Amino acid sequence: MKDNNCIFCKIVSGDIPSHKVYEDDNFLGFLDINPRAPGHVQVIPKDHMRWVWDLPAGRQVMPNIASYFELVQKIAKAIQKTYKNDMVRSQIYGDEVEHAHVWLWSDLPNDGTEKDFKDHVNKIKKHLL
Repeated sequence: MKDNNCIFCKIVSGDIPSHKVYEDDNFLGFLDINPRAPGHVQVIPKDHMRWVWDLPAGRQVMPNIASYFELVQKIAKAIQKTYKNDMVRSQIYGDEVEHAHVWLWSDLPNDGTEKDFKDHVNKIKKHLL
């Protein structure tokens, strides 16, 4: 399912470029273009869903909310290791982009490197293996 007016759907389809830290058949994790901190990641389902809570609960269908939050946890742990900081902030609002998403970012101040996207992608990916 895709919404042609949704910026995240356009990122999923490749119409808008992104800095991907994770991708599989159902989910995508990419760096936020306006990061709150180095390594600020958006985690989204590839199918257009308005709210995080719209993902099905049962594991018999994919994507589902359990698999989604398992991935959110995996990326959060990679952010912890990457930035050597236990505190990883998360946010679920959904009002700024009408596509289900979870924000993850380390509790570190911006240090001038937050828009060095290629470097942050490489660092985070090392800890996702």
